[in-house]
Amino acid sequence: MIVFMNQIKSWQYPLRIASILVVSLLCGCFSNLAREANVLQIGNGAEVQELDPHIVSGVTEHRVLSALFEGLTDCDSTTLEPLPAAAKAWEVSPDGLFYRFILRESAQWSNGDPVTARDFVYAWKRILSPALASEYAYMLYCLENGRDFNEGRISDFSAVGVKAEDDLTLAVTLERPTPYFLAMQNHFAWYPVHRATIEKHGRMDERGTQWTRPGEMVSNGPFLLHSWLPNELLSVRKNPRYWDAASVQLSGIDYHPIDNLQTEDRAFRSGLIQLTSTIPLQRVEGYRKKNPAVLNLLPYYGSYFYRINVTRPPFDQQAVRKAFALSLDREELVTNVLKGGETAAFSYVPPGAGDYSCSYPLSFDVEEARRLLASAGYPQGKGFPTVDILYNTSESHRIVAETIQRMWRENLGVEVRLLNQDWKVYLSALNTLDYDLARSAWIGDVADPVNFLECFQSDVGNNRTGWSSEDYDRLLEEAYTSSDEVKRLALLEEAEKLLLEECPVIPIYFYTWKFLKAPELQGIAPNILGYIRWKDLFLAEEKG
Repeated sequence: MIVFMNQIKSWQYPLRIASILVVSLLCGCFSNLAREANVLQIGNGAEVQELDPHIVSGVTEHRVLSALFEGLTDCDSTTLEPLPAAAKAWEVSPDGLFYRFILRESAQWSNGDPVTARDFVYAWKRILSPALASEYAYMLYCLENGRDFNEGRISDFSAVGVKAEDDLTLAVTLERPTPYFLAMQNHFAWYPVHRATIEKHGRMDERGTQWTRPGEMVSNGPFLLHSWLPNELLSVRKNPRYWDAASVQLSGIDYHPIDNLQTEDRAFRSGLIQLTSTIPLQRVEGYRKKNPAVLNLLPYYGSYFYRINVTRPPFDQQAVRKAFALSLDREELVTNVLKGGETAAFSYVPPGAGDYSCSYPLSFDVEEARRLLASAGYPQGKGFPTVDILYNTSESHRIVAETIQRMWRENLGVEVRLLNQDWKVYLSALNTLDYDLARSAWIGDVADPVNFLECFQSDVGNNRTGWSSEDYDRLLEEAYTSSDEVKRLALLEEAEKLLLEECPVIPIYFYTWKFLKAPELQGIAPNILGYIRWKDLFLAEEKG
C-alpha cells in the first residue's frame, strides 16, 4: 500500500495510530492511546468511495469533503439559513432567476492561489460534463441550459447560466426559480475545484486520477488533507490559508472508517473516538438508562428504503413490487427491532420540510399483498425464485434485512437471501444494476421534498433502479417551473403517489440522527439534515 503524506516529518503519527487501532479492533482490546493535541477523533462508518466532490454521493464522503472544501455559501447549523462562505455577499433578481455573487478577496486555495469566480465556472462545467457521468449532475439542472449541456444537446458551455464577470464576481442565471438555490451551495456537488491540480493528473472529465491524494490535493476549506490510509485512517489538519482560519478551533480531524458498529461503540467507550457515525441498535436502551449525556437521538430528514431493480424478473412486474411493499410490518420493525426513535415509513419523503405531506401512503396489508403476488403468477409464493437483498456491510443493515427476510417468508411465502458487500463494491453494484433488492437511504441535501423525488427521474444518476416514467418526469418538471408554492407541493405529492404505486422503491422507516458524543466535544448543533459545521467544533478541557 502506497501512502502519500503532506510532509515527511508528519507521517509517523497517523501510521502508528492507525496500525495500533487496527490491531486493537481485531483483538477486541482497547486502550487509551495517546492522541495528537486538539485533534478530533471520529467514527465515519465506511471507507470513503473517493474524495472527488463531483463523483461521490454519500454522507460518508460529505463528512470529509465539507471539511476540505467550501462552496459559495455555508449554512447556520441550527437554522440551516444560508451564510456567506467563499462568497461574502450576493444579490438576487426579483424574479429569482439571476444571482450575482461577490467572492472574498482573502479566499485562497491551500497552495496560496486565489479562489476566483473562474474556479466555480470550471467546477460546474466539470460536473456537468457528460463524460464525467456524475451521479449528482442533475443538481445543477436548475442552471440555464445545465441539463442540455449534461445530456449533450449543446456543447458550448458558454450557453450555460454561469459566467465569471471578473475574478471576484460570479453571475448565475437559472432555468427556473429555485427557492433553495442558496441553501444548495454548501453541498459538495457545487464545490469549486482547482483547475491546475485536476489537469496536472489527467483530463478535466477523467475519474480516478491522483489529484485527490495527500500531497496532491489542493482545496479551499477550513482543513486540508494530511494523510489517507484506505480502510484505516483519513486525517485532515487545519488549513492556515483558509480565509477564516482564526475561527477554526480544532487542529485537525481523524476520520476512522469503522463499519462494524460494535467495534465503533467499543472505541467510543474506550475513549479512542469522541464522535460516532451511529449507534448499535441493541445499545440505545443501555445508553438511555446508564449514560444519557452522551446519547443523541435527533430528528433527521432521511428515509431508509429498499431499491428494486425493475429490469430484472420477477421485479419487472409492478404487482410483485407492490406485494413486497405491502407485506412489511414497519411498526413491528421500529418498535421491536430499531428502538432508536425511528418512525415507520408508509411514504418515501420524510416529514420535516414545511407543509408537505403525502396523503396516499402505503399500508401493511398482507391479504392484498398475497392477492397481488398470486395475480403475478406466484400464488402463496409458489414458483417465486430466490432473490437477494444487497446491503453494505453493517450490523444494523443486517438486522433490518433479517427481519424483512422473515416477514416476506411468513407473509408471502418467498425466500430471500442476504448479500453484504463493502461500501465501494456495493455502490458499484447499484450503479450497474447488478442486484435484485438493495438497502438504500437518502438524507436530504436541502430541506425540500423535491430533493428526494428528483432522484427517481428518468436517466438521473441517483435513480439506480432502472425505473422510468414519463408521467413522473412531467410532474417534476411542472413542479420545477411553478411559482405557486401550493401548486408546487401538490405536484410533488402527485409524483410521490405515482412512485408509491409503481414501487421501484420500498420505504421502510424514517431516520433519527443518532450518535454518541463525548462531553468534551462542543459545537454540534441539531438540525434535520445532520449537517456538521466542522469549523464550529472545539474540544473543551475535561474536568477532573
